[in-house]
Amino acid sequence: MSYNTINVTIDERGVATLLLNRPEKHNAMNDELIREVTEAAVELDQNCEVRAVILTGAGESFCAGGDLKWMQGIFDQSRAERVADSAKLANMLRTLNELSKPLIGRINGQAFGGGTGMISVCDIAIAVDTANFALTEVRLGLTPANISTFVVEKMGRANARRTFLNALPLTAAKAKDVCLVDEVVSPEELDAAVEHELKYVLQCGPGAIAATKKLIFYVDSHDTDTNLHYTANLLADTWESEEGQEGIRCFFAKETPSWRKR
Repeated sequence: MSYNTINVTIDERGVATLLLNRPEKHNAMNDELIREVTEAAVELDQNCEVRAVILTGAGESFCAGGDLKWMQGIFDQSRAERVADSAKLANMLRTLNELSKPLIGRINGQAFGGGTGMISVCDIAIAVDTANFALTEVRLGLTPANISTFVVEKMGRANARRTFLNALPLTAAKAKDVCLVDEVVSPEELDAAVEHELKYVLQCGPGAIAATKKLIFYVDSHDTDTNLHYTANLLADTWESEEGQEGIRCFFAKETPSWRKR
């Protein structure tokens, strides 16, 4: 996979790293980066060898949000073209959000605006304690439209109202308090913290992880009766799966299932 604004690597364990690679622009998003991240996410999702994806940034920032020069060019477009560009950003976030693999945010530095949207689609987000965050759109006379679906889900309505309406600057500790990130560590501890999460992910069945991630989205958006029917069938499906049968057999035989990495 060859790109201009990102870099993708996959290690021998099947752990992929998706690196936002515009450090001179603080990894701000433009149309090319949005397209490339979307394409990479689709490829990684379809790659059965990939067990987990780490999302991080090159240089001192994670993602500074939307590239203002790119936004400036949008002003000269037609209404239809603006809506289309906006939809591409929304689709990128949705594609990351719906990855069938765990998406771990290695938040190596500051994130503003759309960068907080990138954090919010991660299943687990670990930030350095030196990072700063803000939903900055209203300071520019804009609104955090595309990212709101994911940030509000991550933060909750009360925290979104507290931080969206005034572009409140957030320290890493405050970002954890409002549930934007899950863990805060020193820069020296960041890689070890990510590895700690991966250690547990790589013990689990990849098919079970994919089904469980889909399960979370499903039960959160349906009523109890619908969920009871869905979950009864899902558990039966996993009992019948090769992965589920291998896992139970290995448990009783005190053997290691094929997917477990040490």
